[in-house]
Amino acid sequence: MELQKELGRAHAGRGSSGGDERGRGEAESITHEINKNANDDTSGMVVTSHAVLEQHSHDESYHPPHQPDAVIYPETVEHVSTIMKICNKYNVPMIPFGTGTGLESGVSAPRGGICIDLTRMDKIIDVNTQDATSTVEPGVTRKTLNTHLRDTGLWFPIDPGADASLCGMCATGASGTTAVRYGTMKHNVLNLQVVLADGRIMYTAGPKGRAPKSSAGLNLTNLFVGSEGTLGIITAATLRLQGQPEFVASAVCSFDSVEQAAETAMQIMQCNIPIARMELLDDAMMHAFNTYKNSSNYAERPHLFLEFHGFSQPSLDEQVAFAQEIAVDLGGQKFLHATALEERNRLWESRHHAWYAALSLRKGCKGYSTDVCVPISKLPEMVHFAKEKIAQLNLIAPIAGHVGDGNFHCIAVFNHHCEDEVARVKQLSSALAIEAINLGGTCTGEHGIGIGKKEFLETELGTVNVEAMCSIKRALDPKNLLNPTKLYPLKQD
Repeated sequence: MELQKELGRAHAGRGSSGGDERGRGEAESITHEINKNANDDTSGMVVTSHAVLEQHSHDESYHPPHQPDAVIYPETVEHVSTIMKICNKYNVPMIPFGTGTGLESGVSAPRGGICIDLTRMDKIIDVNTQDATSTVEPGVTRKTLNTHLRDTGLWFPIDPGADASLCGMCATGASGTTAVRYGTMKHNVLNLQVVLADGRIMYTAGPKGRAPKSSAGLNLTNLFVGSEGTLGIITAATLRLQGQPEFVASAVCSFDSVEQAAETAMQIMQCNIPIARMELLDDAMMHAFNTYKNSSNYAERPHLFLEFHGFSQPSLDEQVAFAQEIAVDLGGQKFLHATALEERNRLWESRHHAWYAALSLRKGCKGYSTDVCVPISKLPEMVHFAKEKIAQLNLIAPIAGHVGDGNFHCIAVFNHHCEDEVARVKQLSSALAIEAINLGGTCTGEHGIGIGKKEFLETELGTVNVEAMCSIKRALDPKNLLNPTKLYPLKQD
C-alpha cells in the first residue's frame, strides 16, 4: 500500500456523499501503514473527517484556508520520526501544527499532504531550578508551563499574547510584550530536538546541551528558531527561565499625538530605564476599547502602557519616577501607576483586550495585523507614516504595539468578502513593510513570513541572502516536503 495513493483516495472521498465513511476507511489503511513501520500501537492517530481537516486548514490570519489530506496525532518523537520517514518515502508534504494561533498562514496546506498535529505531545520533560531551564514537548503552551512553574520562583517571560505552544513560538521566532526586557525566542532557547525531513532525529546543541553559551560549531539552534517548520519539525525545546520579579508596577500615560507617545518610548529606551513592557495604543484603539466595553472610561487619545520589574521597592519607585519625568516633559498627561495586582490589571485592561476590541468596531469582519519593526530612533517616523497611510487608504486600523523594541501592529478590520477592502489592506501591509525596510527595519518583528510576507524577503535581505537560505532548505529538505510554499520564494512554490 502506498501512502500517497491512500491520501489521494481519502481526499477525493471527502467531497461526495458518504465521504466521511470512506475517509475513515482510508484512515485505517494509513494507520496500518504507520503501525507496520513503527512496530507500535498508534491506532487512532490518523483522522480524515471534514471537520478536523477544516480545523487544520488555517490559523488566525485572513489568508485562504487549504486543507491537508489527513491529520495525524503522534504521541512520541519516535512516532513523528516514523510518520516523516513514510511521508518522505512517498513524497507527501508534511505540515506541523501546534495551537493554530499564527498570523501568516504558516499551517495551511496548499499542496495537501499530512498535517502533523503535535498537541498530544504535551509533557514538561524537565525543570531544573538551579540552572533555570526547562525542557518541554511541542504540546506545552506558555501558560501551561508558567502555571507549572508558579511555586518555583521562576517563569518563562516571552508573551506573544495568545496561549501559543512553546515549540510553535520557537518555529516562528516569536516574541511579544516582554521582549524589550527579556528578549525574543532567539535569546531564550538553549537546545532543540528536531526531526528532519527523512525522519532522522537531531539535537541542535547536542543530546544533553543546555549551557548558557557555546562556541562549538555553527549555531544550529538559532537556525531552526524562526524556520517555520520548513527545515525540520521541533519535538522538544530546552528554554531559558527567569526569576519571577519580586516587585512590579504598572503605569499608563496619555498624549495629544501618537508621535509624542512614540518619542517618549524612544527616550525611555535611550535613557536605559530597564522597562519590562512598553505598549502603545493610538486614539483609534482607545475608541475601540470604549466601544468593546460599552463605556467612556478611557480618554480616546494615544496612550503608553508601561510595566516595571524591580528587586526592591526603592528600585521600582526610581524607574517609575524617571519614566514619568520623561513622559511629562514630552507632553504626557495623567500619568497613573499602581503596584497592587488588581489595580495593575485594571490599568492594563485595554491593552490586554486590544485584538478583540478592534474586531468589535465592525461585527462579522476579519482582522489582519501588520508587524513591522524599526530601529527605536525611527519609531516616531514609522508610526507617523502608518497613521497617514491608514487615513489615505480609508481603513479602520487601530494601532497597538510593543514600541519598546520598535515593533507595532496596525490591526486592520475589514470585510473579507469585499475585494476592494481586501486590496486596500494588502496595500497597507505592503506600504508599511517597504517603509520599515527603507528605515533599516523589518517587514515582520514577530509573526514570521509564512505565505503573507514572502514577497518582501528579497527586498529586506538581498538576493545573496535569500539564495543562501534556499540552499540550506534544499540541503535539509531536498524534496521540499516540509511546510512547502512557506517562507522561501522558491520557483517551484
